[in-house]
This record gives sequence, C-alpha cells and structure tokens, in this order.
Amino acid sequence: MRKSLLIILILSGVLASAQKVQRPKLVVGMVIDQMRWDFLYRFNERFGNGGFKRLLKEGVSCENTYIPYTPSYTAAGHACIYTGSVPALNGMIGNNWFERDQKKLVYCTDDTVQTVGSNSIAGKMSPVKLWSTTITDELRLATNFQNKTIAIALKDRGSILPGGHTSNASYWFDNASAGWITSTFYMNALPAWVKKFNDKKLPDQYLAQNWNTLYPLSTYEQSTPDSNAFENNLTGEDRTFPHLTSAITTGKYDAFRATPFGDTYTFEMAKAAIENEKMGKGSSTDFLALSLSSPDYIGHTFGPNSIEIEDEYLRLDQQLSIFLNYLDVTIGKGQYLIFLTADHGVANNPVFLTDRKIPAGSFNMAAFRHQLDDSLEKLFMVKSLITQTINYQFYLDDELIKLHGLDKKKIKDYIISSLLRQPAVASAVDLSDLTNTTLQERTKWMLTNGYNAKLSGDIQFLLKPQWLESWLLGTTHGSWNPYDTHIPLLWFGWHVKQGAVHREVYMNDIAPTLATFLHIQAPGASTGKVITELFGDH
Repeated sequence: MRKSLLIILILSGVLASAQKVQRPKLVVGMVIDQMRWDFLYRFNERFGNGGFKRLLKEGVSCENTYIPYTPSYTAAGHACIYTGSVPALNGMIGNNWFERDQKKLVYCTDDTVQTVGSNSIAGKMSPVKLWSTTITDELRLATNFQNKTIAIALKDRGSILPGGHTSNASYWFDNASAGWITSTFYMNALPAWVKKFNDKKLPDQYLAQNWNTLYPLSTYEQSTPDSNAFENNLTGEDRTFPHLTSAITTGKYDAFRATPFGDTYTFEMAKAAIENEKMGKGSSTDFLALSLSSPDYIGHTFGPNSIEIEDEYLRLDQQLSIFLNYLDVTIGKGQYLIFLTADHGVANNPVFLTDRKIPAGSFNMAAFRHQLDDSLEKLFMVKSLITQTINYQFYLDDELIKLHGLDKKKIKDYIISSLLRQPAVASAVDLSDLTNTTLQERTKWMLTNGYNAKLSGDIQFLLKPQWLESWLLGTTHGSWNPYDTHIPLLWFGWHVKQGAVHREVYMNDIAPTLATFLHIQAPGASTGKVITELFGDH
C-alpha cells in the first residue's frame, strides 16, 4: 500500500512538472527609435556577424511590417508596440496634443508626480495618459506580480510607455543630473545600484573621447559627403567629423543624446539592471524593455543620408553584438526571447531629394496658418476660430463657434478647401466624417486607426509624398508613407526558428504574438493578430 502511494505521488509530481507552462527566462523588447526597414540591408555589408546579421541569420524577420495608423510619432509607436493597439483605442495619439478641456497642449507622459534621482522637473512623468494595459502589464498580472519588468531609454516616453502601468521601474536620462532618473509613480528613491551607476558619470567619459568615424571617412559610400547644407549642427558643435564633443560646454548632454555614445550608455544600464535585479534568474519570466533613442536624435539632426547616421548604425551593430553575447553568457543561449523593431521610420530631407531631381518640398505651416486665420476672421467676423495646429491636425474652438452661432461645417469646409489649394497638400479631411471621404482605402484605414474621438483634432491634412512640414535641415517623420511606416521586426532566441515572413504584418501584431509565446492574455485594447508563422502555422 505504501509503495503504491509512493508511486502515485512520484507520478503526480512528474505530471505536474510536465504540465508547467514553458516560458523564456527573460524577454527583451528592443525598439530602435527612427529605424527604417531598409537600414537592415542598406548597411548590411558593413555589419559584423554578431549583431543585426546574427538576428537575421538565426531568427525570423517579418520583412513587411507596417505601422497601421497615422501620424507616426515616437509615443504612438511605443504605445502601439506594447498595447497591440492603435491611437484610437489606447489614447496615445502623438508626443503632444491639444487638450480641449484644459485648453492647452499636453505631453504624452506628463503627470503631477515628482522626480526621483534629480532636482529637475524631468521626472514628473508617468503612464497615466495611456488608456490600455501593455504586454508588460499582462505578464505582471499572469505571474501574480512575481516577475520583474524594467524599462530603460534616454527618452522618458521610450521608457514609460513600454514599461506600462505596473513596471517595477522605468528609467530615463536627465540632462540636469547627467544620469538616470525615474518618478514617484514607481518609487521614492533610486536603488543603490542605480545611484552607483550614475556616480560613474559615464556620459562625461564618453564625450571626452570625441566622436570620430569608426572607419576611414572615404569608406562611407552609403552616405553623402561629410557636411551638407541640409544637415544641422550637433548642439554646441558643428556638422563635420570629427565631432569634438570634449570641447562642448553649452548643451553638452543634448549633444550626448545625438551621438552613438547614447546607445552604449543605454546598453550598459541594461546590463547593470540585469545583474543587480537578477533578471532571468527567478521562477517567473522577467521583461526588459529597451528603447535606443540616439538614432532618432542623430537622424533629426543630420538626416538619414548623412555619414553620422551610417556611422551610428555601424556602431549600434557592434553594441548589439556585445549585448547578445552578454545575454548568451548571463541568461543562456536559447533561454531568452528578443524582438527588435522601431517606433517609426524616417523621411529623406527634401533638399537632398530635389538636388537629385526627385519631387519634394517643405510646407511652411506657420505662414499658411497666419493667412488662414486672417481669412477666417474676415469671412466669419470672429477671431481665433482655430485653437491649435499639431500632428497635421486643426483643432477648432467649439465654444467660440457656439457662442457666435456659427456653422462648424462651413468653417471646416473652408479650411479644407484652403488646404487643398496648397501645392504641398495631397488631401484634407473632416476627421469626424471619414466614411464620406474619397481617400484611398489604406490611408482612410490608417487615419481611422489614428483618430481618437476624445483627443484628436477636427481636420487632418496629408502632404504629398516626400514633402515635410517646415523642415529644411535634418529630417523628421510622422506621415502615412512607407518611408515613415515600414519598420523592421526581428524575432530571436527562445523557441524561434530561422526564417522570414513576407506577408504584410503590422506593429500592433507584436503584443498578441508575444502573448501567444508567453501563454498570457493580450493587452486590454489589443487589435493585432498573432503572427502564426512563428509557431509553425502557415
């Protein structure tokens, strides 16, 4: 009898062990701020074997991954990746937007919480404006908060939104203290290991090295010659290599952000978090959310055809290789899961394009707005009918319109017709009536996904391809066009077999796919679909 009971107990233990949900030790979400999909191949010949090439060779690349909404900005991108949703449902319609009730511009992560780790106001941030849960929240819920989620980025929004509402810590860089900070939303004091890390003053050490090219200047064949009229200056310096960062005195930490040193610093902080928080060592799956912000700062300053951007990606490839090797040793090969993507792409500078006979241009929004305000006042006999223009949208003053008994539709129609007379403008639509527009179905779908009835403006305009809004130096992003919305998506590590997915998938497919990997619930507003090819389903 005792022997039979012992056998039953042993078998029960074996079965219980066999039925335990299998998950990786660590998930690493990696978002490269401002990376077009084609950069994977444009610089491929100069990449080493351990970074992007390793991910491509050993992992799965979703070659046609697109952002499913417009405008395509940083906050919206990070929110979409981690919520599996779109601005219409997750509330993150841009980096900034006009708050009608408060009658002012608001920032995506502003809050009344206090800074932790500095005396500056840069830490008064939280995810309070994010409507939905994130995949990081859902993992915390699934493990009964036994796991750890830590998010790191130079930009506050690149850390706060991926970390979600329940992260153990979200850290971002503060110019005033030249170190990592957080807010009282997460904790009341920095952990000792973060203080110790900040005490190293690594940004100063990096800047002292100066930024020269990794290889001889003449070998940068994917770029224009150094220093062009359409490039901006590095803060406190110029637009020519070598960038003498050691001599910068004014705005030196703004300059630091716009160098490859920012990537190195972020990866070093990531390694410190893994070691000190013992991530990947517990019984529950931990989540490290990284956003590499420097490519965006560099791209905005110099443009995607600059030597600075080519050098940035060659150096980023080296840093990625070092980090993957670190994970192999610390977590174990095949024991961690990585996805690498971008929050948006980037447009070519219009001057660069027109010099090469490609149609492009810059729309002077300030001048147009001034003329439009004057015309509206003359026509409707009321001043300031437009309260704000942001995110390619016009906000009208509903209270003023009601007070004077004006016809809002007539005002909208006049603004739309005025926009359509501009050579730079391709389309202009009433956002509250998208079903009756003559837009092509794809752009209508993207506008619908980007339109939030509580937060968005009244009218949206779309520029012609290759046209930018008021941008002659460096570049920007935000449009529906492929250069801004075709992004990389690579999967690597735990249970990922080598291959490629060539059908069209979307940014909001990432979170539900992760949910399937982890056997957890998708985020609360998720609208994406699982990329089934990753699980052998074709």
